[in-house]
Amino acid sequence: MNPLDSRHIDEIAALLAVASAHSFVAAGRLLQRHPTVISKRLAAMEKRLGVRLMERTTRQVRLTDAGNRLVERLRSATGLIIEAEQEASLGAAQVRGVLRLAFPAAMGRLWLASMLPEFLAAHPLVSVEVDYSDRVVDIIAEGFDAAIRIGELNDNRLVAKKLSDHRRILCASPGYIEEHGLPASPKQLTEHNCLGFTGLAAFPEWRLSKGDRQERVITRGTLTSNDGEALLAAAKAGVGILGAGEWLMSREIANGQMVRVLPEWDLDAQGGIYLVRASAAFTPATLMAFKEWLEARFADGPPWQMPVS
Repeated sequence: MNPLDSRHIDEIAALLAVASAHSFVAAGRLLQRHPTVISKRLAAMEKRLGVRLMERTTRQVRLTDAGNRLVERLRSATGLIIEAEQEASLGAAQVRGVLRLAFPAAMGRLWLASMLPEFLAAHPLVSVEVDYSDRVVDIIAEGFDAAIRIGELNDNRLVAKKLSDHRRILCASPGYIEEHGLPASPKQLTEHNCLGFTGLAAFPEWRLSKGDRQERVITRGTLTSNDGEALLAAAKAGVGILGAGEWLMSREIANGQMVRVLPEWDLDAQGGIYLVRASAAFTPATLMAFKEWLEARFADGPPWQMPVS
């Protein structure tokens, strides 16, 4: 027997209404149903349970002992349901509880991890669980509240807020440039050691754009990897030219460890950096607080474009 069968719910509602109103007519007014409907529901309940719940007369309805006991238990159960609904509603309205987030591994470690303490300090009743991974998590199936995505979005089940554009640029170390020189055009990249990031959709092709101009170059190099930080370490050591997100190399550019190559050209320029979540309807207050906080942090540009203090 399914206790949540809609017919059983209707029977319970009829029983509780009659117990409160003491007549089928008054119970019918409470439930906006004809008195005969109320009577039929109670008769069906008595037949299903195999017990008489009410004594009926022409003037009134009186609960039997079994009926009184059942009504008492059902009122307790109804109270628990109301309490559970109020708790859920209060939880949705208060900034508290556990927030489960999925961050890209490298970007998350380099930029987002250092920002989270500010959010936690502002919301002491919130705890955050963060998964750092370069795989694209299924936030619905895996129970995440939100995720940060880089590039193009393909999952139309998700609600996305663009935080910033995603720029991929080319860089090399001063040592590499001193030894090998700078390419003057995208075509000259074929004469250089280009470090290959296998996570790039077009790998090993680099698609470069400059306004309306586009160039495509098949790159070659002595090192390929699916880890941007490992490639950055090699580039800083003078191994070759690296094409990667601006966020990965901005600190090294600022401190002179890396130098822009073909600075007027962007690499694989499409896409953005997004906060994605499963639904925009009934967004819990905790998730909304995180969304608004993150949007404020990106409002004047992404953190890797901010001046170093």
